[in-house]
Amino acid sequence: MEFERLNYELEDRVAVITINHPPVNTLGMKTLQELETALEAMCVDSRVKAVVLTGQGKAFIAGADIKEIAAISSQEEGERLARTGQQLFDQIEKMKKPVIAAVNGVCLGGGMELAMACHIRIAGDQAKFGQPEINLGIIPGFGGTQRLTRLTNRSIAIEWILTGNLYSAEEAYRVGVVNHVVPHESVLVEAKKLAHHIATKGGIAIAKSIEAIDQGLAGTLEEGLKNEAKLFGEVCTTDDKQEGTQAFLEKRVPFFEDK
Repeated sequence: MEFERLNYELEDRVAVITINHPPVNTLGMKTLQELETALEAMCVDSRVKAVVLTGQGKAFIAGADIKEIAAISSQEEGERLARTGQQLFDQIEKMKKPVIAAVNGVCLGGGMELAMACHIRIAGDQAKFGQPEINLGIIPGFGGTQRLTRLTNRSIAIEWILTGNLYSAEEAYRVGVVNHVVPHESVLVEAKKLAHHIATKGGIAIAKSIEAIDQGLAGTLEEGLKNEAKLFGEVCTTDDKQEGTQAFLEKRVPFFEDK
């Protein structure tokens, strides 16, 4: 696939998407459209079992395109832009193939909202996080007010959003925004390593695990447990289940064919 603002590579069942829009990889409409195209292709590509998303250069994503926001002149235009970003990030969050954000630098505004929509976040120790929209007289519009609250808690989300401050990777880890903090120079290596490790698992079990977690969070514990049992029953009928259990009994590494 050829893109103007993205680089795309497939590395042994792991797709690596790099936002490449110098100087700081802002998320304008063109970038959002290309990212949507890449993700839709990966959803149906049986060769892809995990995705790593990162940024080119010193920035992960510095935020949305401020020029595009400045040009908005009506409530309808603003709402349309917000819904465009929200729908794309919802698509990422609901993917049944795990998306790992390799946060290699500044991760602000729309960039942080994108990272929060990913299933797992690995940050370099020089990365900076924040939702600075309030400094522009606006609010996060691509899901920041919702996902930050769910990843941390209401009080922390209010402080981060109302101050517009920047926070270190260590602080983001402390409040639950990122899963791991690693040396700056190894963030992409570690993200790929995790993605490749996950890609050795059965694709059906990966997808059903994500589905069980997401549906459980959307409902009650009772509903979640009922759905978990249903999905467990479904995976018990797969070839992968047969291979996985047989490999365990035979003390060998399983080879999953995702069926």
